[in-house]
Amino acid sequence: MTQDMPTLRTLDDLAALVEGREDLYVRWSKGPDEDAAEASKDALTGVELPGLSANPLAVEPWWEDRPVRLWVARRLYDYRHLRELRGPDVRAWVLAGREQGRGPDNEPLVTCDEAVAWIADEALAECEQLVGDWGPLSR
Repeated sequence: MTQDMPTLRTLDDLAALVEGREDLYVRWSKGPDEDAAEASKDALTGVELPGLSANPLAVEPWWEDRPVRLWVARRLYDYRHLRELRGPDVRAWVLAGREQGRGPDNEPLVTCDEAVAWIADEALAECEQLVGDWGPLSR
């Protein structure tokens, strides 16, 4: 599956993909092949989850006419720490799917109907440059 996935090299590429779509999510993992091989589990309790933890890429109505490029940059920027947290082979990738529930951190749990594309390091660097100028997020 992953051998056939294209790679989105820029935020513009990702923004063009996301525009007008409601079913796209970004996931930080070793990829769709690895995710399909094993059920997702809550790390604390070990309970099997009904889908993959992912973050929606669909642009929210309150974003109004702001640039989609900035929207997707923010979506990537918010969760880029997962790469370091989950290990060296973890990458960002886009999937088309359907929400099946919410996870322990209130994140969407989705089925992967289609593995769409990898997100290249160059695009991640763009998001850090674009959003990172605003300073760190405090949550």
